[in-house]
Amino acid sequence: MKSTQYIILRGLFRLASHLSLGMAQRIGAALGSLAWRLPLQAKRVTRINLEICLPALSPPERRELARQSLRHTGRTIMEIPLLWEWPVPRCLELVREVEGRELIDQALATGKGLILLAPHIGNWELAGLYFSSRYRMAALYSPPNIAEFEAYMIRVRGRLGSELVRGDRRGLTRLAAILGEGGVAGILPDQSPRGKGNAFAPFFGMSVKTMTLAVRLMQKTGAGALMTYAQRLETGAGFRIVIRPVDPGMFDLDPATAATAMNRSIEQCVLDIPAQYQWAYKRMRHRPAGEIDPYHPDRRC
Repeated sequence: MKSTQYIILRGLFRLASHLSLGMAQRIGAALGSLAWRLPLQAKRVTRINLEICLPALSPPERRELARQSLRHTGRTIMEIPLLWEWPVPRCLELVREVEGRELIDQALATGKGLILLAPHIGNWELAGLYFSSRYRMAALYSPPNIAEFEAYMIRVRGRLGSELVRGDRRGLTRLAAILGEGGVAGILPDQSPRGKGNAFAPFFGMSVKTMTLAVRLMQKTGAGALMTYAQRLETGAGFRIVIRPVDPGMFDLDPATAATAMNRSIEQCVLDIPAQYQWAYKRMRHRPAGEIDPYHPDRRC
């Protein structure tokens, strides 16, 4: 029997899917503006992250950036039902421009596979759909909190044949196999990882736990790596897919050095369009033991 949460969420997704892109984005922006006016955790975390990561901005500049960031977060939330419920061709029509596609062609020409690192910038769901429409692709995912939602998520993300694999040992073995066959693996690199096999590396100057998965896959398979994100254009105008090289230090054999280079690569993408980064995420919560937790200054990690 399906849970009430799942039934309600699917119903909301179907309802929202009847909106146009422009209307969904306007509603999302309004929700973000409401979040800015309320004492919500998303607002508090956004302001803390901006104080840490962009200290050169004046307080009024950071406040305005925080407000815009929450508006973009609202847009992302309202766009997801469209991308999951609309027919694939209609979704792909939202991609108006692609910058750096030749970098992918060059990387795949080596026959060694490619890792696409997609930080939480703009709309990463559309980026994944776009690349799965063009390449043999697998993507790493974390199971949602609502168990019944997992099958739905896998189905909609895999409509074009993209393979969804969990972040466990079996899933990572599958990712390595696909890369070894010259395929593409999609990874969200700016999550705060748990468990072993990670490294502490600076992110905007603060040492935080950083995944080394992409680096380990590169070393194991010889695959290349590129950064990518789907930049939101003006309201209702669609998106631009941007593809960028990674910092060369990612190819270093030392995990901490490579993780530092990956974070630098993410930083460069964030600085391109800082308002579209998901600043409401607690990226800095896992720090070296004894360091202060920035979201709870009375606690130490």
